[in-house]
Amino acid sequence: MRIETATEPGSPGRPNEDFVAVAMPASGGGGSLVLLDGVTPPDGPTGCRHDVPWYVAHLGGSMIELSVSPAAPSLAQCLAEAVLRTADAHRDTCDLYHRRTPQATVVAVRWNADTVEHLVLSDSVLLIEDTAGQVGAVRDDRLDRLPGPVTALRAAVRALPRGTAARAEAAAEYGRAVEALRNAEGGFFTAAADPAVADRAVTGTHPRSRVRAVAALTDGAARLVEVFHEQDWQGAFTLLRKAGPGELLRRVRAAESADPDGTRFPRGKVRDDATAVLAQW
Repeated sequence: MRIETATEPGSPGRPNEDFVAVAMPASGGGGSLVLLDGVTPPDGPTGCRHDVPWYVAHLGGSMIELSVSPAAPSLAQCLAEAVLRTADAHRDTCDLYHRRTPQATVVAVRWNADTVEHLVLSDSVLLIEDTAGQVGAVRDDRLDRLPGPVTALRAAVRALPRGTAARAEAAAEYGRAVEALRNAEGGFFTAAADPAVADRAVTGTHPRSRVRAVAALTDGAARLVEVFHEQDWQGAFTLLRKAGPGELLRRVRAAESADPDGTRFPRGKVRDDATAVLAQW
C-alpha cells in the first residue's frame, strides 16, 4: 500500500491547525486514516485555556488509536469516544459549553480485506476512486445549505472592499449568524465537546474489492476545486495520483497568490491551512 501526505499552514506566522495520521497495524492487513481541520475561532474568548492545535492533536490521536484497536466499534462510535476523551482531558479547567470551544471537521477512513468504511463531518472532503477509475466525492454539505438570510449576509460581506470598516462590521454580523448555526438544528456540525455529534456525520461502507484508492482534503486543499475551479474532483484525484499531494498544495498556493485580495475568488481566508492525504492499494 502507498500513502502520501502533505500539509502547509496558511500563514508562516501561525500554527497549522490541521491534523493527519495514518495507522497500519502489523496484524490484520487493515488500517485507518484520520484528517482533522481545526476551526479557527474569531478573536475573543473561547472559554478554553487550550488552543486549536492542542485540541486536534488530542482528538486526532484518540480517533486513530480507537479506530485500529482490536474489535473497534464503528467509526461514528470511535469519534464519539474520541470527543468524550478529549472533553474529559480539559473539562475541569475549561468551559466546554462555550460556543467557541476548540473544535474541528473530521474525515476518517478505515479498511480491511473486506470493506472500506468512511466518516465525514463538516466541510473537509473524502474522494473515493473505484476500480474503474471513477472518482466520487463524499461531502457533508450542510454548510452549503445555510438559511437564505445567512447566505445573503455573506454575499453582502463579499460585495464590500477588503480593509474597510463597513466590511469589518458586515463580516462580524455574518460571523455571529454562522456561529448561531454551529452544532444547532438547521445548521451544521463540527466535533467539539459533545459526543452526540458523531450521529450527525456522513458515514458509509464500500466493498474493499471495488475501491482502488481514497484521498482526504481539508477545505484549504479542496479549494482548488471548490473555490478556484481549476479541477473537478476527478481531475484533482488524477493530480494527486500523478504528482502527489505536495503538487496539489502548490497549485492551491499559486491560485491564492494570483488573487491576493480575494476579489476574483471570494473566500473567508485569503490563505488557509491545507492538508491532503492519498492512500492507494
